Amino acid sequence: MTSEPSAAFVQAQQDVQALSKKPGNDVMLRLYALYKQGSVGDAGPDRPGGFDFVGAAKYDAWNTLRGKSPEEAQREYVELVRSLQAGG
Repeated sequence: MTSEPSAAFVQAQQDVQALSKKPGNDVMLRLYALYKQGSVGDAGPDRPGGFDFVGAAKYDAWNTLRGKSPEEAQREYVELVRSLQAGG
């Protein structure tokens, strides 16, 4: 696991809160997954179940990144936020 999040990752977390337009659900799930992988690492073994559809969707998105290094996830998070800021 990474010792310290990069300055760009920390800044991107702030920048995403200031976006003029909220991204769609697919992009929001991708942001969540990259954030969790970049800050925590691989998802745990316990997938939310029952009627926790949002929790299950978040877990599934995060779990797709299993094995990706936190540093790589942070870099992708920063790139995604920058593309959203640019209107992409």
